Amino acid sequence: MRRALIPLLAFCLGLVGITGAAVFAFMPEKAPVGVPGVGGPFTLVDQDGRTVTERDFAGATHLVFFGFTHCPDVCPTTLQQVSDVLAALGPKAAHMRVAFVTVDPERDDPASLKTYLSSFDPRITGLTGSPEQVAAAEKAYRAFARKVPGKDGDYTMEHTALVYVMDAQNRFLGALDLSRPAADTAAQLAKRI
Repeated sequence: MRRALIPLLAFCLGLVGITGAAVFAFMPEKAPVGVPGVGGPFTLVDQDGRTVTERDFAGATHLVFFGFTHCPDVCPTTLQQVSDVLAALGPKAAHMRVAFVTVDPERDDPASLKTYLSSFDPRITGLTGSPEQVAAAEKAYRAFARKVPGKDGDYTMEHTALVYVMDAQNRFLGALDLSRPAADTAAQLAKRI
């Protein structure tokens, strides 16, 4: 009886092995674990009126931030912090660029972006477009933006305040941690350049 069990057991183990190999071989390819679908194609206009796509930022690690020029505190603070990080990176930031994508295309035309960004690092590129183009960029980056009515017909914008770190192939690496001194954040970012 025992002799009959050995071939049966070997057959069952072989069947399990072949089934496992077949399942593994025919599984669809997946994105690497932990890589969210953040980022994607966009077509916008920069502060100089030129058409810009995500391909213009490929080739080097870059940052993407969504904001607006009428932002009272978060946007100018974040853009200054990003400017400080770029300065702290020194020569390592030679090819780095930053996309500042408006969430308020009604007010943020190329000229207003150019004026606004003149106070920050020149590697920061302001991007705007039609409301549909901006909405497509927000969707690609999973960013949130919403108009909030104010007094006398004025409004402000609620929006994602995350600074996205993207690699040279436009893949999301993580968020830039601006809660630390610029030198510490720059040292962390330098590991991803």
